[in-house]
Amino acid sequence: MKRSISVILAIVLFFGIGFLYSQHRANAFAGLKTGNTAPDFTLQSSSGETFTLSRVLGKTSIVLFFYPKDFSPGCTAEVCTFRDSYTVFKEAGAEVIGISSDSIESHKGFIKEHKLPFNLLSDDKGEVRKLYKIKSSGGLIPGRVTFVLDKKGVIQYMFSSQFEAKRHVEEALKIVRKNKEDKSL
Repeated sequence: MKRSISVILAIVLFFGIGFLYSQHRANAFAGLKTGNTAPDFTLQSSSGETFTLSRVLGKTSIVLFFYPKDFSPGCTAEVCTFRDSYTVFKEAGAEVIGISSDSIESHKGFIKEHKLPFNLLSDDKGEVRKLYKIKSSGGLIPGRVTFVLDKKGVIQYMFSSQFEAKRHVEEALKIVRKNKEDKSL
């Protein structure tokens, strides 16, 4: 009897998590679509400068990735995968920029510990996350979403997955390479 209850609970838990995951993916982009112009924003950068999206457009494509938390295992895996592919992104004509709600001081420590070659931006009030309509997973964990923008700031691709942190890099790199081949983007 106890074994049956354990099996039933395991099945309910498995399907419950799967449902939450699929709901998050289905609703992750409510309001933003590929082909839309990315919302402009200004945030403080880990380099100490103010970063405004519209100031870098026209120069390079942008890989803009939102992640939940500095130093967490999934986020560390994601940023280190972006770090390891950074040269490839640059050669393909893209700049990589990470955004989380962590403080500038936290970002500086995260960058130093993992030798990150790109800037991290502090969205400490969650305003840019709201602007990009990124929902939390299960209402608790800030969403992990990557946007690929062309030089004009048009959204070319969006990818959301809380559990496939490294896949964000793979997906973004495919689009950046494709955009490099298409000189108009």
